[in-house]
This record gives sequence, structure tokens and C-alpha cells, in this order.
Amino acid sequence: MAFRFLLLLSLTALLIFSAVSPSFAASSSDVDDEDLSFLEDLKDEADGTAEPLTSTGLDEFDGGEDEDPEMYEDDEEDGDLSDLGNPDSDPFPAPEVDEKDVVVIKERNFTDVIENNQYVMVEFYAPWCGHCQSLAPEYAAAATELKSDGVVLAKIDATEENELAHQYSVQGFPTILFFVDGEHKPYTGGRTKETIVTWVKKKIGPGVYNLTTLDDAEKVLTSGNKVVLGYLNSLVGAEHDQLAAASKAEDDVNFYQTVSPEVAKMFHIDPESKRPALVLVKREEEKISHFDGDFVKSALASFVSANKLPLVSVFTRDSAPEIFESAIKKQLLLFTTKNDSEKVLPEYQEAAKSFKGKLIFVSVDLDNEDYGKPVAEYFGVSGNGPKLIAYTGNEDPKKHFFDGEIKSDKIKTFGEEFLSDKLKPFYKSDPIPEKNDGDVKIVVGDNFDEIVLDESKDVLLEVYAPWCGHCQALEPMYNKLAKHLQSIDSLVIAKMDGTTNEHPKAKAEGFPTILFFPAGNKTSEPITVDTDRTVVAFYKFLRKHATIPFKLEKPASTESPKTVESTPKGETTETKGKADSITKSPETDSKDEL
Repeated sequence: MAFRFLLLLSLTALLIFSAVSPSFAASSSDVDDEDLSFLEDLKDEADGTAEPLTSTGLDEFDGGEDEDPEMYEDDEEDGDLSDLGNPDSDPFPAPEVDEKDVVVIKERNFTDVIENNQYVMVEFYAPWCGHCQSLAPEYAAAATELKSDGVVLAKIDATEENELAHQYSVQGFPTILFFVDGEHKPYTGGRTKETIVTWVKKKIGPGVYNLTTLDDAEKVLTSGNKVVLGYLNSLVGAEHDQLAAASKAEDDVNFYQTVSPEVAKMFHIDPESKRPALVLVKREEEKISHFDGDFVKSALASFVSANKLPLVSVFTRDSAPEIFESAIKKQLLLFTTKNDSEKVLPEYQEAAKSFKGKLIFVSVDLDNEDYGKPVAEYFGVSGNGPKLIAYTGNEDPKKHFFDGEIKSDKIKTFGEEFLSDKLKPFYKSDPIPEKNDGDVKIVVGDNFDEIVLDESKDVLLEVYAPWCGHCQALEPMYNKLAKHLQSIDSLVIAKMDGTTNEHPKAKAEGFPTILFFPAGNKTSEPITVDTDRTVVAFYKFLRKHATIPFKLEKPASTESPKTVESTPKGETTETKGKADSITKSPETDSKDEL
């Protein structure tokens, strides 16, 4: 106990002293003036220009980026995009698609297409990308339908048109942009013909369309996926203005208005009911949702947002954007096999009725190899289920496991405790390694606090993925850095597999993510290391940011003199030097390796 007190007291004094004494901490000029030539043998070092990967959360399943064999890696670098991904192992055969109305853009005609058309949607794709192949027939159908509205849908092969891809910061496939009079914004809609058409029409036309005839109403009901109808006293005026304002908040829902009692009746509105009235119609088990609040923008938008999703959303590639891009961030996810679903899904759906607008209820098919199993692995779900998890969403991801029978009343209690922040988060962890005496320390979820949050140590942590190409390229350099710094007791170089371990202090924006945790300041957020990936760059970063100062001394030269000295018969100084270098001490060897 006394030792811990003295250690804390010493560290506190050290922090105060380093803060008030500019000469004590390593200044930029001090580090820049160091002779670091002994660190600069780049023979085996990773390329220092590699960029960090993007997006490791569940938004990877939304079709915005292509997947690797593990469905997580988006292994792109600046440069030639033709080798992105793994075309040879792509499981998606290219479908037969009639793309007669999709314009093919090359660098030579890009400017003409954009300048000669007011509205242009552009898809950056890769021929081997599974998401792009799945999107192709939907995109082509949308191109045909939107042609009459003066909207051009175009595509660019990013593996061929590298300059255009880099100019528009393409980070994954497909990337879709929408140009209006030459100015572009990202497309944020779904991956079906209906969602593309609805999104575009919201951008180019009025937010609300008039329905005056029964024929038009029939067409809307049979073609639309999610439809809102306002039954108003007048097609212009305050009621229309509130409805139009609410429509702007929902890109994936079509809004209509009518004053016709017959049209209202077709949409399941009582024609004798008080106006204004509003109904949401969708192709789900719960087909009709009636609005009963104040007819103002905020209430209308909240109603549509809360009711547009089905009671239970089945997780697929197509539904993922709707789930994970929803304004409702908190979710319950039920992992189940087909054998169990008939028994537990009715209970799940019954519970969902109590949480509309508060939680999204999702079911994940564990039998599905393409997306069910990868999602289960991401959440740390093993076995055949059924398993229920509460998830806070990608912005601040926390998971909570349900421990009980899948019954509606128990699910309701679990959901209420989740909304009230009464549940304990679950974090994945590999087993703590039995031996951890290497130059690079192995961190897992269960020993994170012990190693990384040790207040007496400055800690550099790499959060990596085993399949990540950038991480593999970084490893030789990272190992060399750790070997050089092994004698610095106050400094820890560590790594953690971010696919099987989690900790709230190690949020990875991509792989690899490299974080620095200064000694004596572990309650604050770590520093994200944004520097060239070389031993010298990392060393300089650590010298400048470490709370506890350190400095490596340049090792003595081991080069032997070229002149011949007195030696045993037949042995020159040069050959003796070679023999000495073989038997030199481990300490010298570790410093000279680079």
C-alpha cells in the first residue's frame, strides 16, 4: 500500500514538474535535432504512406462499401484502384441486366454529362464488387423510370477511372453521388428501385403530390412501398405547408394529399372523419398506421419516422441501410434459426408494438451464411440461438445481452431497462494470454485496464484486424519500434485484435487504428496517432507526447577498422570484427537491427 502511495506521489510530482518546466519535457526542437539515423534502415519497413481503413461498425453492411471474405475490410489505398478487394474470390456472379438507360461515364465525357444535364446520379463501382452487382438491376430500372423526369443515372468504373475516383474521394463501393446543376451531394437512400426513385423525386420535385382520381390512387397503392396520405380541407394553405415540411425529413417515403372523400376511403381513412387526417400505408404485417396528433411538421415527421419501419425488420443487405441509418439509433436484435423463429418471432413482434419510435426491432437469420453469421460474429453471438441483444448503435456502440426466456413480457422489461440505461454493457474478449513477455504486449478486453490504463505507463496501442492488409504491412515496423524501445520501462507498445476484443476506450474508426494513452491521464480520451508509419515518425511522436520523458542513445558503431592490427596468425582485423559481431551482446544486437 505504501509503495502504491509513493508511486502515485512520484508520478503526480513528475506530471507537475513536466508541465511547469519546458526544459524537462521533450520539445519539438529537441526531438528534431536528435540524430536518428540508427532508426532509418527502412529495408523491411512498412510503407509510411498507407492510409487507415474506414468503417468497422455495422454500417459496413449497408451496401456503402464492398466486403472482404470477413465482410469488414475495405482495404483501399491512394493509387491504382484496379486491385481493390478480391475479385478472384467474389461469390457474386454478375447478373444479366438491361442497362440501356444507364449512361457510362469516362473521364473524357464526365464534364459534358454533368454540365449538359440538371440532374445526374453517378455510381462509382468496381466490376467485382458484390454490392454493385446486386444494385445493378435496381439502378437500371430506376434509370428507366426517372428518364422521363429529366434525370440521368450514370455509372463510372472506378478501377478504370482512377482520377475521377480520387477526385470525389471514393472510399468504398458503390459510392453514389447526386449532382444538381453541377453541385454534388452524397446519395443517402436505399438500394432498391423504389427507394432510389423516391429519393430522387424528393430532390427534384414538390415534397407532396396531389391525388385527385381513384385511378391515380390505385396506382400509388400498388406501386409504392411506403406511402403517406394527408386528407386535407384544401390542397393549398397551412395544412399543406405543414405536410410539405414534414415530407422533407423523410427521403424514403412518398407523401400525397387529397381532398377527395373517395380517395381517402381507398386509403382506409373514414371520409367523414375530421380533417386534416393522415395515414401511413406500407407493405408489412402492420399495413395501416393512423396519425392522431397535432397536424404540425414536428409531430407529423415523428409519426412517420416511428411507423415507417416494420414491427420487426428482417436483416438483409437491402434492409441494412434503413436499419442502421435510421434516426432511431437503439435496436434490439434477435438472432435465431429458422427452426426457432416460428416459436419466438410472434413473442418478439408482440413486444415490438410497445416500442414504436423508441427502438428498432431486428431479426437476424443465423442460418444465412452471407450476412447472418458475419453479423453474429460481429456481436459475439455463438451457438444456434435464440439470442437477444440490445445495441446502442454505431455512434456509441454498446451491447447488452438478454438472459432469459424469449417471451413478450420479459422482452418488454428488457427494452424498458435498455431505454433507461439500466443494463450493463458486454464487451468481447479473447482469453488473457498465459505468457505476455514479448516486445509488443498483447491486449485483450479482459486485461485492457491492467495494461493500457496503467497510470504509470505511456502506452501506444494498435487496434488491428488479422485480415487487414494495412495491419499486416505495418507489423514489421511496429515490431521493430517495440524492440528499440524495450528498455524504456515507462513505455508500453501493445496491440489488440479489434475483431475479437472490445473496450470503451479503444474505439476504432478503421483498421489499423493507433491510439496513445499518456501516463497519469487515462481518464481522458486517447490521442489518435496520425503520423507516417515509420519507426522514426513513431519515435518522434512518442518523444513529443509521452508524459514520462525518455530518450534513446545512438548505439556505438560496430564497424571494424580497415587497418590490419596484430592478430593471431591468419586472422585480420576485418575477419575478427565479423566474428565479434556474431557474438555481440543481445543489447547491442537489438539496437543495431534497424
